[in-house]
Amino acid sequence: MLFGMRGRPTKRIKLDAAQIAELEHLTRLKRRSRDVAFRAQIILRCHQGLHDSEIARELVTTNYTVGVWRKRFLARGIEGLLDEPRVGAPRRIGDDRIEEVVTKTLESTPEGATHWSTRQMARKLHLSQSSISRIWRAFGLKPHRSETFVLSKAPAIGREGAGYRGTLSEPSS
Repeated sequence: MLFGMRGRPTKRIKLDAAQIAELEHLTRLKRRSRDVAFRAQIILRCHQGLHDSEIARELVTTNYTVGVWRKRFLARGIEGLLDEPRVGAPRRIGDDRIEEVVTKTLESTPEGATHWSTRQMARKLHLSQSSISRIWRAFGLKPHRSETFVLSKAPAIGREGAGYRGTLSEPSS
């Protein structure tokens, strides 16, 4: 036990070289995972033997926050610093159904159309339109956006027809 400046004693964290290297790597992930980087900084400072209040002051946080992450690290190691699943209702659509939506979107087209709409896909697979939309967003699918532009095979309208606003009758002279 390490007895700090004031308050109850805190357990000292001893890290090996591999753990230090991994924690230092996590501290550099500031863009993608700021929370994990912050927690790794706390643990590295705990390893240096700093008291919770010193770490809190240095990292502009609370003693409680430092204590929480110290305890989580002691209990679970580096895995304890990663985010846990959030609360909420469990998924109702399984991985196999999600895979079916993605596969059907990418590999087929509906009869008489060039691409799937959320409504068509929902009817075909017996899911809700919002479920299809969420799946497409999660996988970055945009079937309505074609990578190639296909010109119409309809006959071209002459220059005089470009600003057309009336009937297609011969101009009277």
